Amino acid sequence: MPNDVKAPRKTPGRKTLASIVGALCASLLLVAMPREESGREVQVAIAPSGDATITHVRGVQYLKTYLDIVGVATACDGITRRVKPGQVYTEVQCAQMLEGELVQHALEVQICAPELWGAGRDYQRFAAISLAYNVGAPRFCGSTAAKHFRAGQWVAGCDALRMWNKAGGRVIGGLVRRRERERQACLTGLVAGLTPANLAARIAEVR
Repeated sequence: MPNDVKAPRKTPGRKTLASIVGALCASLLLVAMPREESGREVQVAIAPSGDATITHVRGVQYLKTYLDIVGVATACDGITRRVKPGQVYTEVQCAQMLEGELVQHALEVQICAPELWGAGRDYQRFAAISLAYNVGAPRFCGSTAAKHFRAGQWVAGCDALRMWNKAGGRVIGGLVRRRERERQACLTGLVAGLTPANLAARIAEVR
């Protein structure tokens, strides 16, 4: 097909998502972004090298470009960078593009909020990168949430995620629920009773 695109080449010494954010955070992101952006379910395995293998389990894969809720050309799992109408991708390309986009967003978040890379901050780091992936790293870096994270005000930062619930100037129910899911993950380990063990159940409650 003339509109097919070539798979990104893996270059020696490239940075993996796991090497930047840690294996736990990388696994959370690589599972959550397909679920949030395209509604599909995947399984993720992180090798000791940091390489991630993403396996599609169920749900529609958006291998052909479509227009999102505000008319932006989008492909795979919410990817918009260098995406043009009519392009067609493979599952492997989508997996590589997803990790590449998450790497880019993680690096930008790391620059503006390095405090999120402190020990034990996997869940707050995950929530911040998830928001940045959705709204753009510059918006996250200028947000109230980022300001709180930089100040070490972790719970306040998690609560401030809920401010990003609009698209096209109006509140979107799906974004309200997405922000609450990110908040629930962000609060893990910060508030009594909110633990990694019950995170999945808490997330399911706001679907």
